Amino acid sequence: MSIDIFGPFQDLFSQLPEYVQPLLVAALGAIPFIDEAAASLGVVAGMHPLVVFTANVVGSTVAVVLVVLLGSRVREAVVARRARRAVPIPVPELVSVASMSGTTGETHLAEMSVVPQQQEVKEESKGKKRLARWMTRYGVPGASVLAPAALPFALTALFFIGAGVRKRWVILWQVIAIVLWSAVVTLSATLAVAVLGG
Repeated sequence: MSIDIFGPFQDLFSQLPEYVQPLLVAALGAIPFIDEAAASLGVVAGMHPLVVFTANVVGSTVAVVLVVLLGSRVREAVVARRARRAVPIPVPELVSVASMSGTTGETHLAEMSVVPQQQEVKEESKGKKRLARWMTRYGVPGASVLAPAALPFALTALFFIGAGVRKRWVILWQVIAIVLWSAVVTLSATLAVAVLGG
């Protein structure tokens, strides 16, 4: 006697109207830390894998685009505010300090014109550290594809924007990563349901 382990979940999901089911998968795909699992939930619920894949890609992509647009505006505002706060050091002071230190005025001016930023002592998560290493080693394309192993899509996009990567570049590679990972998860879930539920 075989036990249908997916039956109860499928029954629960089937109570929703058919047009609502893809919308639910898309909504779950837009939520960080659930985004990658949304496709598998849709497949387990009995939805067609292609519908699940499309819904998950749409939901995750919408979330990433919103995060990129909002994050870039916040970053631009922060950079502009820091630029306004930067106070130039008076030239006479530079000349006198340069003459006392025995260095040329130009060299000292170059050194002192950089306004030191306050070091933020923040404990970075393991996911962010891993993503930073991948970004250094493989660039944005490689880090984007590997990132879901460390962080959700939306948080990865926010990390890239914070690092100063261009919006279009972030969106392009995040969409590529979303398509790849959604395909892998959907296919894996479909095979699992076929083996375990069959």
